[in-house]
Amino acid sequence: MSKKQKYIADENRYEKMNYRRTGNSGLLLPELSLGLWHNFGENDDFDNARDLLKCAFDNGITHFDLANNYGPPYGSAESTFGKILKKDFKKHRDELIISSKAGYDMWEGPYGNFGSKKYLISSLDQSLKRMNLDYVDIFYHHRPDPDTPLEETMGALDLMVKQGKALYVGISNYQPKEAEKAFKILKDLGTPCLIHQPRYSLFDRWIEDGLLDLLGNSGVGAICFSPLAQGMLTDKYINGLPKDSRAVKDGRYLKTDKVLEMLPKIKDLNEVAKSRNQNLAQMAISWILKDERITSVLIGASKTEQILDSIKATENTTFSEEELTRINSILA
Repeated sequence: MSKKQKYIADENRYEKMNYRRTGNSGLLLPELSLGLWHNFGENDDFDNARDLLKCAFDNGITHFDLANNYGPPYGSAESTFGKILKKDFKKHRDELIISSKAGYDMWEGPYGNFGSKKYLISSLDQSLKRMNLDYVDIFYHHRPDPDTPLEETMGALDLMVKQGKALYVGISNYQPKEAEKAFKILKDLGTPCLIHQPRYSLFDRWIEDGLLDLLGNSGVGAICFSPLAQGMLTDKYINGLPKDSRAVKDGRYLKTDKVLEMLPKIKDLNEVAKSRNQNLAQMAISWILKDERITSVLIGASKTEQILDSIKATENTTFSEEELTRINSILA
């Protein structure tokens, strides 16, 4: 398709994706959602960003996940998304679930971080302007604030819904005790928590220690980020450390020492994946989706091929007891 041609979405897109109910709500989310953390910043290729979003939507991925400080620089992922939305997806707005978050550092001074009502309301207003939206579908508090009363933070989320600036609200990175308190406050306010967004992967299973049970019992959905452990759960590092890999180029989120430490387990897990006729990345995603309490898995992508590859993971999310035992023994 040339750049001058109008984007026409694939008419069979909803036949290519499975959808799951989000907790006890009426909202269905695709089993895979696209996160715009990387590759949508000011210095990233705009046409590639457009292609990623089109590829996702053409394959039934209706949920695009952002945050106020995604970029770099902060805010630029939302600005990029807003431009693409206007160019390609304007008529599809009601088919999209668009989410954003606030909780990490965003602007200088005492009002641009954590969980005060001042910060959260101001941040959402800024996000709506950058994306040229009247509302977001989901707004999350991005992380707990140890100093702001939880009642204030949850009260801000409730206010957003009552103002019509968000349809649903959620939380991210909350431990079980904090999450349980947040759920109660929101329920009492009349704005139930829709969803929790935790980090979860084969290499990071902390949510199995109480949080998953809480979500299931509370009727709250779960959408997991970092399912590939910053790329470790792919075939990228099986033969060593590629010069163009994230661990080598950017050690902020993944260090080479960590990759080398985990390499024996990566190789063993890759053998399990091959026995399932999957690659390691696909098995890592399938393994998360095997649990019915998980609503969706957030993937990132720099190429459309990565999106298409990840979608294949949804074709087989069933694991035998033998496979699970083998996986657990590798991870022990």
